[in-house]
Amino acid sequence: MVCAKTSQCAGVILCGGLSSRFSGKNKAFIHVGQMPMLDDILTVFRTIFKDIFLVAGDPAEYLDWNINIVTDVLPVRSSLTGLHSGLFFASTPYIFVAACDTPFLKKEVIEQIVAFIEPYADVIIPKTSKGFEPLCAVYSKKCIKPIEKNIMKHKVKIGQFFNNVRVKQVPEDVLRKHDPDLVSFFNINTPLDLNLAKKI
Repeated sequence: MVCAKTSQCAGVILCGGLSSRFSGKNKAFIHVGQMPMLDDILTVFRTIFKDIFLVAGDPAEYLDWNINIVTDVLPVRSSLTGLHSGLFFASTPYIFVAACDTPFLKKEVIEQIVAFIEPYADVIIPKTSKGFEPLCAVYSKKCIKPIEKNIMKHKVKIGQFFNNVRVKQVPEDVLRKHDPDLVSFFNINTPLDLNLAKKI
């Protein structure tokens, strides 16, 4: 079941952030373990998805990686714009999206989220006690137009278009079966986060 639904998805990594809290340093290239975080995610993605690509603000930075690279279609810098570009360029009906600064993303968590795909759901998203996890979620091509409408209205937070699509939640108890401490959702925004990640 999971394998069949995984074939409906492309894996998309968003690498277009400004990294303002990291003095502009590209977080995709920061090492938590032996590899850059981007490689940590790619290692997992390659065990799941046939089609993988990056959405990057500056594609030239990623020429050393043997991977498809696209850039934003719309001239607005935001995660929502990156999500839109991922959907726009995908040849599959769904994409699974991850941010480039989530070094502990688990294969089993991704597969569980993908397993929740149903024809009536446009967004399949984890929901924990902290809220939605929009950068570890599945999105349907049907989200493209609602996203475009919001971007044109300068509503660039991902969750702001959810009222215009059909959302299916993946509950926390299901996620904890595969990731008891929910480290898949740990993202690195600051040097303090990086220090904590290295301890983990």
